[in-house]
Amino acid sequence: MREEDLVHAETYRDRVSSVTNKGKRNWVYALKPSGRWYNYRKYIAYAYLAVFFVMPFIKVNNLPFMMINLPEGKFILFSKIFWPQDFFIFAIAMVTLIVFVVLFTVVFGRLFCGWVCPQTVLLEFVFRPIEWLIEGSPAQQKKLNASKWTTEKIIKRFTKHFVYLLISFTIAHTFLAYVLGIDEVVAIIKEPLEEHVGLLTGLIFFTLVFYSVFAFIREIVCSTICPYGRLQGVMFDKDTMQISYDYKRGEPRGKFKKNTERLEGDCIGCMKCVHVCPAGIDIRDGIQMECVGCTACIDACDEVMESVNLKKGLIRFASENEISTGKKFHFNTRMKAYTILLGVLTIFMAILIGTRKSVDTYITRVKGQLYQEVGTDKISNLFDAKIINKTNEEIPISLRLEEIPGEVRVVGMNQVILKKEALNELTFFLDIPKTYITERSSKIKIGVYRGEEKIQTIKTKFLGPFN
Repeated sequence: MREEDLVHAETYRDRVSSVTNKGKRNWVYALKPSGRWYNYRKYIAYAYLAVFFVMPFIKVNNLPFMMINLPEGKFILFSKIFWPQDFFIFAIAMVTLIVFVVLFTVVFGRLFCGWVCPQTVLLEFVFRPIEWLIEGSPAQQKKLNASKWTTEKIIKRFTKHFVYLLISFTIAHTFLAYVLGIDEVVAIIKEPLEEHVGLLTGLIFFTLVFYSVFAFIREIVCSTICPYGRLQGVMFDKDTMQISYDYKRGEPRGKFKKNTERLEGDCIGCMKCVHVCPAGIDIRDGIQMECVGCTACIDACDEVMESVNLKKGLIRFASENEISTGKKFHFNTRMKAYTILLGVLTIFMAILIGTRKSVDTYITRVKGQLYQEVGTDKISNLFDAKIINKTNEEIPISLRLEEIPGEVRVVGMNQVILKKEALNELTFFLDIPKTYITERSSKIKIGVYRGEEKIQTIKTKFLGPFN
């Protein structure tokens, strides 16, 4: 082994791939991948981008398919409105998502990062292709970067960064549509700028953030900034499926020679796996935290193996145990435990969503108010009702006493009509015949009806005289 290879073998883990041994930025000029896995990634990425940019325009029952309005605490998922009162569902959903991510990572490593992470999809299938189109191949990009500022260089750089800014501005508007809704965004665009200076400032800020990430920061997000990327190393074990180099088959490396019996391993040292890597690592050094599982190196290696009539799969999806011992992947106890937990949480969350009410009612006696006698045979209590209408339509309702006779008298209105997407408050008297009040504090049930359909039953207490 050459001296520089020995030094590299001892020091390559001392720093991330985006930094040179002198502490400077190591800019990655990645070749455009090609092959079976890259084609799969393209299909998923284009579908992902289509969904991301089109979803704000999709409406069901005049509601956005998805909207996350943090300022107002209003969330719409699958065209169903969720309010802060439904936070417990989101809490369970977040725990479920975390367990799913942990399980997925334990089984498949960083496959999520390389295939469906927004950072990777936008960089590899939007911004980097634009760079290839305008500035050329990695070799041409290196040459352009090292050259003096000529007219050609100025035009290419200006064009690339101008297009980057336009796309970043579009992404910022798309995220805004997920927050406010596409109708609100269109209305704001049509209005004078001076009426929305704060909003425009925020859009410009996030545009510059996206632009900076995709034009300059790039793979540093995955290796240094992203907490998920930093934490994944502690989730891996020897059964985790990862992009792996089969060192038993590939070593020792040696150049390929035609019509000569090969005495070395199958790796011919072509370096193509390194040249296509968007993280700038050498997968032959072993598992590294910068690897996002994009499979570009698999395609590159398979292409070379096929061209020299050697078996494909020198670089492939495999666990550490599979490479070292030859044992096939198996679902270990840790994975089974996460799977059971995920299943329980998913079922629980489905039950919560399925039983979630479109109208939530809270009824309490007015504090400090005693009972009143009405006529000679009735007792009356004063109640406050807070009714949340989570739908996007007004709902006429009525309140009725359940199981025993009684009369509900709403203060200030003849008919209760709930405003859409709002908290409705009302006060009412409840009159019950004395003969049904046998205790100081009686438990009663009040039904909330939409026409003849009961939508909720509320339990509360009715105060009567001492016996």
